[in-house]
Amino acid sequence: MTATSYNRAPGDRSIVTDKEEPISAGALVYTLGLALAVIMTALSFWVANTSLLWAAGVPLGLAVLAIAQMGIHLVFFLHITTGPDNTNNVMALAFGVLIVLLVMAGSLVIMTNLNGSMMPADLMDMQMHY
Repeated sequence: MTATSYNRAPGDRSIVTDKEEPISAGALVYTLGLALAVIMTALSFWVANTSLLWAAGVPLGLAVLAIAQMGIHLVFFLHITTGPDNTNNVMALAFGVLIVLLVMAGSLVIMTNLNGSMMPADLMDMQMHY
């Protein structure tokens, strides 16, 4: 193991070494990521269906597992690391998250506004009977 290889994230190809990694090392990274993602998914199903957890703790447990699985996908499959050559990838990811949050927030504002503009239910019942 060289001095530069121990300090890398799984799948990070930013550091050029004197010899290329064998193809099996890349497959190992993807296999490990897949195994961890499957474990997180199985744990999510277990958390949702178990009676061992306090009922109010289930959403928190699912949120923690979802965030952990997002991290696994970012590191093992998208190879998002903190290296200097990954700045553009991180910025593109942050921009994508910003756009998704803006669309979600805008949709909630529009739906709230439409809900407030609707006719009350008792008036709708009166109009339907006549």
